[in-house]
Amino acid sequence: MEQTLTEKILARAAGKKEVSPGELINAKIDMALGNDLTAPVAIREFEKIGVEKVFDRARLALIPDHFVPNKDIQSAALAEILRRFARQQKIVHYYEVGRMGIEHALLPELGLTLPGELIVGADSHTCTYGALGAFATGVGSTDLAAVMATGELWFRVPPTIRIIFHGQLPRWLGGKDLILYTIGQLGVDGARYAALEFCGPVIEKLGMDARLTIANMAIEAGAKAGLIAPDEITLAYLEGRAQRPYTALYGDAGAPVAREFNWDVSDLEPQVALPSSPANTRPVSAVAGTAVDQVVIGSCTNGRIDDLRQAAAILKGRRVHPRVRLIVIPATQAIYLQALQEGLLETFIQAQAAVSTPTCGPCLGGHMGILAAGEVAVATTNRNFTGRMGHRASRVYLAGPAVAAAAAVAGEIMHPAALREVN
Repeated sequence: MEQTLTEKILARAAGKKEVSPGELINAKIDMALGNDLTAPVAIREFEKIGVEKVFDRARLALIPDHFVPNKDIQSAALAEILRRFARQQKIVHYYEVGRMGIEHALLPELGLTLPGELIVGADSHTCTYGALGAFATGVGSTDLAAVMATGELWFRVPPTIRIIFHGQLPRWLGGKDLILYTIGQLGVDGARYAALEFCGPVIEKLGMDARLTIANMAIEAGAKAGLIAPDEITLAYLEGRAQRPYTALYGDAGAPVAREFNWDVSDLEPQVALPSSPANTRPVSAVAGTAVDQVVIGSCTNGRIDDLRQAAAILKGRRVHPRVRLIVIPATQAIYLQALQEGLLETFIQAQAAVSTPTCGPCLGGHMGILAAGEVAVATTNRNFTGRMGHRASRVYLAGPAVAAAAAVAGEIMHPAALREVN
């Protein structure tokens, strides 16, 4: 029977020749992860089970990234739980402040998430790793505790929805625009418990940073996972990076899928998601002129080096609008250092932006950029629910780094190409 990429990965993990959508399986986990917000609950549940050791101390990653550097006593206590457990269990992949990064940027960077693997994490954006050709999905903290103890978890095999992008992607558009457009077309539950598989000529030309952005937000359409089949770009990214052997898997060309969409993006405008849903998307021209108070460029969605380069290209020789606060957060220490070496940080600081050490921070209203009542933000993050970044009376617009940087300069949402008309 011909199988999709998702079905092949899950069949391998379950030790079966083949699986079918809707089938319940028990599968072995290749990599598991938790952060300072979700792992403390998993650790408490793990200790209740009574198992002395985790299933594999090299297959579990613990990354404090949500509320670090610690913003208060409570967040310090959460981070300490991770630190203590990592020491007790001799966890290989525990990354402290100063050596860490936002988990969904850090783990691919370190070569810990690989093609053909089954990866789970106690964070909904674990689906990011599907950009490498893995089946990666978020789980609850109690599920993570079970994985920590046994190395296994049950799944219902999801159907596959195939998204094919055709045409030539216009200047200033990237992975964020493609995934926002997808979510706008499908809705927040249009891919509920399905695996979104992205392919086509446009995807084939994208670098890994853009692909990771696309997979990252598959969950915002309700998907269980978002996958891109590995190719030469994937393998080149992993060369000298992968920390263990892996076998890339590929779906069969004739494998049946639940639905298929073909979209030509040659005339696509930069996309913006209006409050308060990632599915409430519009072309940037539809919201041009919307005044903003704060801009955030970063997060597990758009804090990688290509994102920072695109933002810096907009900000070079310009300054942030006097009314606007611009916060730039490189997603990992390595990205931070590379941005420094390339002169990007100098560009941001000369533009009068605030540059932060890696943290999820403002994305979930944690710290480093909380919004007051009535304030408006443009963010390269992944969610804009009511109260997501601060006061319930604040509003968040989601966009790619080019639109975000242009908004920081203009003081209002606009197409990046229009900046030359106002500067």
